[in-house]
Amino acid sequence: MLFENSSISKQHTYIKKTLDFGTFYLSNKFVVSEMNDGIHLSWNKISEIIEMVQAHYGDDCRVGYISNRINSYSFEPNHWSLFFENYDFVIASVSVYYSELSYNNATLEKLFSKKSLKRSDSIEEAISWILNLEEFKKVH
Repeated sequence: MLFENSSISKQHTYIKKTLDFGTFYLSNKFVVSEMNDGIHLSWNKISEIIEMVQAHYGDDCRVGYISNRINSYSFEPNHWSLFFENYDFVIASVSVYYSELSYNNATLEKLFSKKSLKRSDSIEEAISWILNLEEFKKVH
């Protein structure tokens, strides 16, 4: 389900940003990403996301990241390692899956993530999990 069509989206204030390869919803404490169908999430695209997030929240931001996998797309799982070596603004992340393939991709991402990464089958559960993390509650 698209984030903006979900009932939980009505409970949060957010700004919608669209890049050539996906749509992003930037809320106070989390980012929801919805990649376009069939794209390859390259490091160049990840860099665009990083720039967008830091421009919106500031260089010292701390947010949860929710990958709402409504479409099928490819990525290189080792980019998680590269990301965490260079950036520390994601407290934890959730991959919301709607198919066995996206569940398997989320499982692969989990192996490469150095932070908490949960798999969820609903956007509502994903947001609730992010907002209730102890490590997230410590951030002001």
